Amino acid sequence: MALIDVESDDGQIGWGEAKAAVGSAGACAAIVATIEHELGPALIGRDPRRVNALWELMYNGTRDGHSARSGRTMPILGRRGLTMSAISGVDMALWDLLGRSLGAPVLDLWGGARHDRLPAYASGGWADAAAIGEQLTKYVGAGFSGVKMRVGVMDGDLATSVARVRAARDGLGDSTDLMVDAHGTFAPVDAIAFARAVEPCRIRWFEEPVSADDRAGARRVRASTSVPIAAGESEFTRFDFVDLIDGGIADVLQPDLAICGGPTEARRIAALAESHQLELAPHCWGSALSFAAGTTLAFASPAARVIEFSLGANPFLHELFGAVNVPVQGIVAPPTTSGFGCDPVPEVVERYTIGAASVSDATKGAVH
Repeated sequence: MALIDVESDDGQIGWGEAKAAVGSAGACAAIVATIEHELGPALIGRDPRRVNALWELMYNGTRDGHSARSGRTMPILGRRGLTMSAISGVDMALWDLLGRSLGAPVLDLWGGARHDRLPAYASGGWADAAAIGEQLTKYVGAGFSGVKMRVGVMDGDLATSVARVRAARDGLGDSTDLMVDAHGTFAPVDAIAFARAVEPCRIRWFEEPVSADDRAGARRVRASTSVPIAAGESEFTRFDFVDLIDGGIADVLQPDLAICGGPTEARRIAALAESHQLELAPHCWGSALSFAAGTTLAFASPAARVIEFSLGANPFLHELFGAVNVPVQGIVAPPTTSGFGCDPVPEVVERYTIGAASVSDATKGAVH
C-alpha cells in the first residue's frame, strides 16, 4: 500500500491509504508518482477543509472550472485505475486531517452512527476440504458470527471448490453465516454451476464470481441463482457501481475506500445502495487505516449490516498503526477518536518502507 500524509500549513497531518491491488502484491510506484507530480502540486496552497471541492479538482483536472459551472463531471483520462487509487488515498488523508483539526471522528462529520454496533465477519478460509471446517470453526471460536472462505482458481477445478464449501458448511453447522469469494476467477459457466451446487449450503453471498470486466457474464450468473451476489472491490467510482446496479449484477455493494475514489466517493456509492435497497459491505482488506475508513462508512449507512475483518497474516493491519478500533469478540463499536483514529508507528513504517519520495518543500509531506 501507499501510505500518504497530507500536512496543512499549521502542521496538522492527515493519513491516507492507496492500493495498487486488492490483495497484497501490488507495486505502488505509479501511485506515488501520480501524487508527487500531479495531485500534490495541484493541491498546494488550497484550503484542505474543502474536501468535496478538492475531490472534484483531482477528478476533473484542468476542466474543473467548466465542470463546476455545468454541474457535470468532465474527468481526466485516468478516471479509473491507479490514478483513482491515488485520489482515494489523498481524499482519505484529507478527511482524516479535517477530523483531526476539529477533534472529531470522521463519523461525526458525516452525521454520526446509524448503528450502535456492527458484527464483523472473519475473512480467510484457504484450507482444503479436510481442514476447512476446523479452520472456519476456529474463527467462530474467536467470536465471529460469520466467516468467508476462498474458492475459484486456487482450487484447480470446480469440483474441489464445491467440495470445500460443503465441508465448510458441515463443519460450521447451520447457525453461522458463510460467504464465498472467487476473486473474479470463475468462467461464467463454472460460476453458474458452482452457485447451483452450493445453494443448499445456505451461502450468505457469492463474491466476485467472474471478472469485473465481464458484465454480460456477471448478469448471467446473477440471473441463474438464488445465492446473493456481492461485487465492487475491483470497481472505481460511483459510475462503475451504477453499472452493477443497472445491470442487475449485485445484491451487495463492496467499495474499497483505498481504490474506489476514497471516502468522498464511497459515500456516494453508499447512497446508491441505500436508494436501491441493496446491502453495503465495504471491502476492508488492507491496512488498519482502510479498515477504519470502511468501518466509518458502514456505521454511517443504514444499508450496512456487517464489517469484513481479515484473518490473514497482515502486519499493516496489526502493527503499522496504534490504537486501532478492531473487533472485540466479533463486534465492532463506532469509532470515537479524531479523524480515522490511526496513528502510524514510526519504527514500523520505517521497517516496511520500500521507497519514499518527497512531494515538495511546499507540501511538507511525503508519500511512503
